Amino acid sequence: MASHDNIGDFLTIIRNASNARKDSCSASWSNIREGIVKILKDNGYIADFAVSGEKAEKKIEITLKYVGGVPAITQIERVSKPGRRLYYSCSDIPRVLGGMGISILTTSRGVLTDGDCHKNKAGGELICKVW
Repeated sequence: MASHDNIGDFLTIIRNASNARKDSCSASWSNIREGIVKILKDNGYIADFAVSGEKAEKKIEITLKYVGGVPAITQIERVSKPGRRLYYSCSDIPRVLGGMGISILTTSRGVLTDGDCHKNKAGGELICKVW
């Protein structure tokens, strides 16, 4: 049975737009996608985002960030996949480039970064790593 990885596709949209030096990109909306984009904005990886549309036609418009012409997102990598889910307790969450990047996890308290998981003592599914 085939499965579809919506989060992986979303991360690929961001990665491809960033590598192509686009000003912005858009994707369909979901709660988890909005949570991921909020974290990327709070940590300075994207310039801004906006949610538009109604109910089933909602879209997320992401304005990408560049520092001196170089994308702020060097790499965004999907970790947990539909075929292999990876869960970590707060003390076992792997560090990204020795703390230079962030991990994004989905927890019972919402979508959080690795640092927020340590503060809240929450573990969860490791969605992706960003640096």
